[in-house]
Amino acid sequence: MPRVDADLKLDFKDVLLRPKRSSLKSRSEVDLTRTFTFRNSKQTYTGIPIIVANMDTVGTFEMAVVMAKHAMFTAIHKHYSLEEWKLFAANHPECLEAGNVVTGEMVEELILSGADIIKVGIGPGSVCTTRIKTGVGYPQLSAVIECADSAHGLKGHIISDGGCSCPGDVAKAFGAGADFVMLGGMFAGHDQCAGEIIEKNGKKVKLFYGMSSDTAMKKHSGGVAEYRASEGRTVEVPYRGDVELTILDILGGLRSTCTYVGAAKLKELSRRTTFIRVTQQHSQVFS
Repeated sequence: MPRVDADLKLDFKDVLLRPKRSSLKSRSEVDLTRTFTFRNSKQTYTGIPIIVANMDTVGTFEMAVVMAKHAMFTAIHKHYSLEEWKLFAANHPECLEAGNVVTGEMVEELILSGADIIKVGIGPGSVCTTRIKTGVGYPQLSAVIECADSAHGLKGHIISDGGCSCPGDVAKAFGAGADFVMLGGMFAGHDQCAGEIIEKNGKKVKLFYGMSSDTAMKKHSGGVAEYRASEGRTVEVPYRGDVELTILDILGGLRSTCTYVGAAKLKELSRRTTFIRVTQQHSQVFS
């Protein structure tokens, strides 16, 4: 028989972080760098745990170069050729990532099967239509809280994948227990993204699309297979220039969050987080 889970599930838009006493004198005192040793591969990672999504519009070599300057990294999309990889890469340590899932039991299953990092998120992305086409999904904040609890109990790690539309959402994902946060739409539209700049009605735009969209499947697979449906949309995003300013905006917002709740290090943010439920995020007067 079908079962209804009546427990309240929350998304980023449903909460704010409660400010707390802080001894930090400046945002510059906040350390956003983290070091992880992965459970199964035993590899070690040190850096700021923000990842550009593995979408062919944003997960590019050009993006990876800029992100690396800030100790962050890019999940390179899978459609580069071997020759293109040879031109770009040196040797990199590997860890096994698996996903996407949204439940604690699946996180545990994947970690016990050998995965180091589990991607959490079904349908929250800005160009994802999975929830519309399939009716399947899970509010992202609750998914991160529940999956992080399961992963950390086994000394595993999770990535919050999708659903962030502003620096505050990134902070909420870390506050909820995410070890890494993956972003797609927030990095779209920049010089380092694939695709041409298009002039439309006097404005400059770039295309951004989900990897299960008609656009992506026609580009890489010759079309949508008859046994499946497109689960992504194609949108025009404003051209935003160099990605450097967006990176600084995200990191600046994250440092401010840590200052408000008294976390001297990003590692401390989840321990310093209390979420409060809200009906409105911010004033809409000039929206």
